[in-house]
Amino acid sequence: MSSRVLIADDDKHSRETLARFLELEGFEVSVGSDGMEALEMFRSSPFDVLLTDLKMPRLDGLSLLREIRNVAPSTIGIVITGYASTTSAVEAMKLGAFDYVAKPYELDEIRMVIQRALEYQQLQSENITLKKQLKKKYSFENIIGFAKPMQDVFRLIEKVADSDSTVLIQGESGTGKELVARAIHYNSDRKDRYLIPVNCGAIPETLLESELFGHVKGAFTGATTNRIGRFEAANGGTLFLDEIGDMSPTLQVKVLRVIQEQEFEPVGSTKTRKVDVRIIAATNQDLENKVAEREFREDLFYRLSVIPIHIPPLRDRVEDIAPLANYFLESFSRQKGREIKPFENDVLDILQQYDWPGNVRELENLIERLVILSETGSIRPDDLPEKFHQGTVKVMGETLEFPDDGIDFNRMVNDFENRLILAALKKAKGNKNLAAKILNLKRTTLVEKIKKKNLSV
Repeated sequence: MSSRVLIADDDKHSRETLARFLELEGFEVSVGSDGMEALEMFRSSPFDVLLTDLKMPRLDGLSLLREIRNVAPSTIGIVITGYASTTSAVEAMKLGAFDYVAKPYELDEIRMVIQRALEYQQLQSENITLKKQLKKKYSFENIIGFAKPMQDVFRLIEKVADSDSTVLIQGESGTGKELVARAIHYNSDRKDRYLIPVNCGAIPETLLESELFGHVKGAFTGATTNRIGRFEAANGGTLFLDEIGDMSPTLQVKVLRVIQEQEFEPVGSTKTRKVDVRIIAATNQDLENKVAEREFREDLFYRLSVIPIHIPPLRDRVEDIAPLANYFLESFSRQKGREIKPFENDVLDILQQYDWPGNVRELENLIERLVILSETGSIRPDDLPEKFHQGTVKVMGETLEFPDDGIDFNRMVNDFENRLILAALKKAKGNKNLAAKILNLKRTTLVEKIKKKNLSV
């Protein structure tokens, strides 16, 4: 269906010229001679986009935006005016305007602003829908992801939650692997039973076997009573094995047996216990590489990775940094009883230029510290740690940071190549032939790169 656009402008020539142009571009266009007429049209029929002049009789553009927020809050507002000023621009943005275009303008500029607005609207709608589906019981407000890789993760969670298949969540430390595990469990048929987490990297190997399978009295020195293990505690529910890559080969064999047979023996016992447990595992390591180096069992790897989920690092979802930062700012301000103003764009720009080796956890910790230490009720660029201001340089219009200990050159080159390919495919609307021409590559070369990099297109 064509997107519906309403133009509100008291200048007949301007609104008709713009209407004809947008109709040729495939939009369904209606026009109003002033703000009051436009408002009446909204009350009788919904529109996706409102293009409104600022100065109009009976009801001006800002007042129209204010009314539209009540009538149709999902509509994207774009202000067009020949009376551009900083004050009116700020006021328009506060009222929910997506953008602000000053006259005279190019018609192509209007078309591009509308397209960006509709793309943003679609992302918002998809994100809201997916998050509603993920919150049947458990609250997931802090799983924030407008970027396509995170949207893909949300869709995968929705698809696999109700199955009993094992899931392997892979991603760098701090990306939110446990949050995803909880999202899967609390949206599954097992949601009314326990989700039992075990950090395999935090428990010594000598204790981990007892932690997982339990033990009987006298099984070893200090075992003064019987104790059930995490597998038995999770019976009917889900066992989350975090940092599974740190598990010893001996325990890997025993965990493999439980997955295959749904049974085990507690330490020191010969009595077999049957369990019904779903396994979700997570790791920040490259398990395939560990399999190749014979540090992780191949059969266990394939048993775990029936459903593989990759959580992208924060540096690969830059568009999520601002929403995450604002979420944490609001959350910690409320928790700490502080009144901290929303982030200004200059602070957000600096946050978006940082590489975030600690991912979302590092961002969360930073915002908590900033809220606690703020003395002015607002966060300024000077409040950010020194590392956010050092070693930056512009390369092809992009700000790069060079920390004191240097950069991972190969990773950065690979990331940049990935972004080039995805940008070309987006411009070509998924057409690989056209994308190859844009990049001056052979189509076969582009296809091979997409497969090798496992890019989602």
